[in-house]
Amino acid sequence: MLFIKKLKQLPPQIRQYFLVTANYWAFTLTDGALRMLIVLHFYNLGYSPLNIALLFLFYEFFGVITNLVGGWLGAHIGLNKTMNIGLGLQVLALSMLLVPNSMLTIFWVMLAQAISGIAKDLNKMSAKSSIKLLVPKDAEDKLYEWVAVLTGSKNTLKGVGFFLGGALLTLVGFTGAIAILTICLTLTWLLSLFKLKKELGKAKNKPKFSEIFSKSKAINTLSAARLFLFGARDVWFVIALPVFLANQLGWQHQSVGAFIAVWIIAYGIVQSFAPLLTNTTKTTNTAGTTVPNGKNAFFWAALLTLIPACIALLLSNNIYPEISLLLGLMIFGFFFAINSALHSFLIVSYADEDGVSLDVGFYYMANAMGRLIGTVLSGWLYQIAGLTACLWVSSGFLLIAAIISLSLPKQKTIITTQQG
Repeated sequence: MLFIKKLKQLPPQIRQYFLVTANYWAFTLTDGALRMLIVLHFYNLGYSPLNIALLFLFYEFFGVITNLVGGWLGAHIGLNKTMNIGLGLQVLALSMLLVPNSMLTIFWVMLAQAISGIAKDLNKMSAKSSIKLLVPKDAEDKLYEWVAVLTGSKNTLKGVGFFLGGALLTLVGFTGAIAILTICLTLTWLLSLFKLKKELGKAKNKPKFSEIFSKSKAINTLSAARLFLFGARDVWFVIALPVFLANQLGWQHQSVGAFIAVWIIAYGIVQSFAPLLTNTTKTTNTAGTTVPNGKNAFFWAALLTLIPACIALLLSNNIYPEISLLLGLMIFGFFFAINSALHSFLIVSYADEDGVSLDVGFYYMANAMGRLIGTVLSGWLYQIAGLTACLWVSSGFLLIAAIISLSLPKQKTIITTQQG
């Protein structure tokens, strides 16, 4: 009761931030668990890596469409509605998987995943766009912190979701696990319907549908870099890694889920603390914080390029393959988390406040396109050439992302004046 009383005493913006974050957390937990459940369950049924990748094809494809259209929709009807629509659609997608196993055909699962992909990107676009509206103007350093916490905590919970998916599959089976996730998310959805601010995110000037494509050079450049950044991750992470761990290294489901969970949790924690690693403080007559810019985006992407290449070389020469893979991927996770946090801040910073969801939606459309390309390549490349090939392609994608980042705006400094 004391906690609820203190919560009610907080400023409205903070309460809304907490609610947006809670919605994002709950959704992400179910989304991570569902992904792991599908990968492991259908691998057990004898599906090839490419066929498993195809189960996620609609998920990623409709994510591309949703981000492109969802930003325009959010500007027209408000971010509260797009977030709640996303939660409701995820409940529907989970419910579709409660049918008997005989009805879980490839088409049916792909259809459920299509709905889940729409739901996920409506939820993400709504959450990321909302932060721009809840942080005071000209508080870029604070904006960076809030975006980092939202994104980092989300990925930490996604890692917990991966672990949860593997554990639930072992404990209660596929159908039982889906039922538990459906009930929990339904309760979150009902709370959000009643508590989320009604007018959040509506644009004063309603954009035309033709305006869904960004006209900002900075946002277009950042979006292109984001496409290759996330393609570089998912080309090994989505299909190749869990199948390699289970098939080549003989890991049990719980172990696969636990490792990927630890990876994503650690990745989320690093994201949350990214401002401490990338901001710089000046201590002259004035004290200020230099928030990240295009120069930082290039530097961190260039560093990341080296890591999958090193792992691939170690695996190709059979140098402690298990240790090389696991340790290398943890290092990759650290640097990838910083890259992702920088990008997440830059898009919110670059976005126009009136109709922010348009710019954020366009950017996450590119993110979803990268995930789509990475997912398909992950299954296909692993099937024809193995994990090493996936890692080499990852390194190549990262090099492209770094080169693109050279065109991003360079400097943006926030200064707070001190007397004396």
